[in-house]
Amino acid sequence: MPPACAQEPSTIRVGVTAGPHAEVLDAVRKVAAERGLNIKVVEFTDYVFPNQALANKDLEANSFQHEPYLKNQIGKTGWKLVKVAYTTVSPMGFYSKKYKSFADVPSGGTVAIPNDPTNGARSLQILVANNILKLRDPGNVTAGITDISENPKKLKFVELDAAQLARSLGDVDAAAVNNNYAVQAGLDPVRDSLIKEPLESPWVNIIAVREEDKDKPWVRKLVEAYRSEPVKQFILTRFKGAYLPAW
Repeated sequence: MPPACAQEPSTIRVGVTAGPHAEVLDAVRKVAAERGLNIKVVEFTDYVFPNQALANKDLEANSFQHEPYLKNQIGKTGWKLVKVAYTTVSPMGFYSKKYKSFADVPSGGTVAIPNDPTNGARSLQILVANNILKLRDPGNVTAGITDISENPKKLKFVELDAAQLARSLGDVDAAAVNNNYAVQAGLDPVRDSLIKEPLESPWVNIIAVREEDKDKPWVRKLVEAYRSEPVKQFILTRFKGAYLPAW
């Protein structure tokens, strides 16, 4: 057996967050199986552990995050992880159980946003794009609430774990919720979001692997299976604009 084949894992373990990312990867798994690549889908309930598991070699790849989040994690940990492909884009939105429009959120209202630096910045940039507030540097992908330069509505911000934001909607006036958690909570990102980010943004989801594996044959097979026509059609049909192929 040639050395390259000896290093090929019989099954690759790919980490995802439960919900849409897991659904898409299951479609990828079926395509990959037809092409001779076995994938085991490993689900997580938050954004922290999939990268840790990848760095610790408990996974071969993960598919759940955008590149700014990965870079922020690497900056804090030194993990040798790299992007190997873009996958989907899913515009983050703000939701409310109390109001039909963000304009109806009262002065001094409470708004919940993610507590990790990149998704927190992402939510603030949506507010900037909709002329609700201003940041000193709106292009900063780790901007936080201390970077707000103008807040005419005097909104009060609560920072929560991303997985908790949909559950907070009964307690706040509005909350920014990542699409995977929004869909899990029964929200429709296309119909239910008060405001959302434009498609042209840095927040495109990716496949990540360990740097040492990036040129392995199975990585190419994984990317090709993900970017196949059956997977593309599944995304378009299943999510109806809440998630879109980014290839």
